[in-house]
Amino acid sequence: MSEAIDSHQHFWRVARGDYGWMGEHVAPLLRDFMPDDLEPLLRRAGIGRTILVQAAPTEAETDFMLDLAARTDYVAGIVGWLDMESDAFPERLAHYRRNPLFVGLRPMLQDLDDDRFILRPRVLDNLRRVAESGLAFDILALPRHLPHVAEALARVPALRAVLDHLGKPPVATGGLDPWRADVAALAAFPAVSCKVSGLVTEARAEWALQDLAPFIDHVADAFGEDRLLFGSDWPVSTLAATYGEVAHAARALLGTRFGPEAMAKVFGGNARRFYRLSA
Repeated sequence: MSEAIDSHQHFWRVARGDYGWMGEHVAPLLRDFMPDDLEPLLRRAGIGRTILVQAAPTEAETDFMLDLAARTDYVAGIVGWLDMESDAFPERLAHYRRNPLFVGLRPMLQDLDDDRFILRPRVLDNLRRVAESGLAFDILALPRHLPHVAEALARVPALRAVLDHLGKPPVATGGLDPWRADVAALAAFPAVSCKVSGLVTEARAEWALQDLAPFIDHVADAFGEDRLLFGSDWPVSTLAATYGEVAHAARALLGTRFGPEAMAKVFGGNARRFYRLSA
């Protein structure tokens, strides 16, 4: 069986000071989370490698992650941040692409004032550059952004993209629509995948597996075994569950849909292929 990979986790050092989303509403997260904190959790869950994803909209964050990845054996690659509206984007993309640990990038669409940011002409031009580079693109969006994301993908169909956290559906209320149709529209693009991640923090405090099931069932139908990637969203997920509980939930719910070979893809093979990781 192939090595298991967590396709979505974060580290941060609070004193770096560029995590604008942090505040008392996420008080348990207001401390450093670093590689030594995660390593024993990975061992217990049977996860061998991870993809480290940006948590701040700065190049300093990208450099911070690359430094950590170079010193952390289990980090297979990083998804960084670059200013997609900058005149310097082409040269910055070329600069970071030279580092084999830089496997993708992610703007924080959910935090931007303009819901249509991804459709700005310069952003679309730079999305085409990302597509040409062969790097991956992570979509951090809320349900209201998904129609705009679909329009951008229609304009840049070669972009290899992955939807983080299923697009953050309203798990707490159980509302499937219009999220369900908007996710199906993204899945219609063959170069788009989906991370099974981030659901526990969208659920009610006393969540149960059956709360998550309709959402995971939908992406299982829409994307299939070749375009789903397990991700923990640790340590954000610790607001609602332990690392082991998150891994168990994904294995239990996906295990009702897929056999061992398909599960090996979702829990490793697909991430390795999507992010073009070395063996």
